Amino acid sequence: MKMTVPDTMQAIEITEPGGPEVLTLTKVPVPLPGHGQILIRVAYAGVNRPDALQRAGSYAPPANASPLPGLEASGRVAAIGPGVTRWAVGDAVCALLPGGGYAEYVLTAADHVLPVPEGMSLDQAACLPETCFTVWSNMVMRGGLKAGERFLVHGGTSGIGTTAIQIARAFGARVFTTAGSDEKCAVCTGLGAEIAVNYKEADFVKLVTDEGGADLILDMVGGSYLPRNIRSLADDGRLVQIAFLTGPKVELNFAEMMVRRLTITGSTLRPQSDLAKARIAAEVERHVWPMIARGAMRPVMDSEFPLADAAAAHRQIESPGHIGKIVLKVGG
Repeated sequence: MKMTVPDTMQAIEITEPGGPEVLTLTKVPVPLPGHGQILIRVAYAGVNRPDALQRAGSYAPPANASPLPGLEASGRVAAIGPGVTRWAVGDAVCALLPGGGYAEYVLTAADHVLPVPEGMSLDQAACLPETCFTVWSNMVMRGGLKAGERFLVHGGTSGIGTTAIQIARAFGARVFTTAGSDEKCAVCTGLGAEIAVNYKEADFVKLVTDEGGADLILDMVGGSYLPRNIRSLADDGRLVQIAFLTGPKVELNFAEMMVRRLTITGSTLRPQSDLAKARIAAEVERHVWPMIARGAMRPVMDSEFPLADAAAAHRQIESPGHIGKIVLKVGG
């Protein structure tokens, strides 16, 4: 199969650090795949909080990555570079990206690409890579979650939260979560959370410790949640930090950590090496894709915007009301 690739494409650029209004539709050259890379004709691009951080000037792309925002996308393979053997032009794929997803075409490493799960639409598939890679690598590969353990994830109706709840439940864990309204808590329990705490009305520390404490916590809030997470952990528990929405600095009592043999760790996905991301991709395909196939995990969709309305999509992801994933419709 041959696909005609144009010389230029529409894309969203960040004109300067700032609010959503700095996202501007522009025309740029279509990149060419190098060794081990594929070019994807983008159908949908996922919108994630790191995109908003990059737009605001606080999350720079890695060296040699596209300066355009966008860390995940779905579509069809448009061209392949030397050394690529698994993929062929026309294949339906979804992919983790180093950047550049808010565009009609995007490059990524062939080993960071996964097939669109059978029966899944391309808009749903665009929601999988960033969240599934982040959740699996931190919850299982780094956090060591085991079946039967008590698992707490904060922000249960975020893209990360909805994904973590479903994967942890399918993995056989008891799942606890927090959310900012009774409506959001109901969504979480509908996804499989055993306990969903409205953090505006109740103390998650007490509710979790009454259950024996969490063996593993996945947190993206930071700030004042850090000491509260420590108190929520069971002895020998693990805290995995993946973001700091309310700040990275806080005072902690490390004596408690030592006495109770607690582990504090964390990671960010984007700066990791291509090899590390390829290993995560293989794990996700091996373990998460079968969960999707048997109906145990599906992306929760919040809203869809056209590429030209990327600013509106950013306003939505930065609003407190959204539930699940937001996508940009780029192509057919």
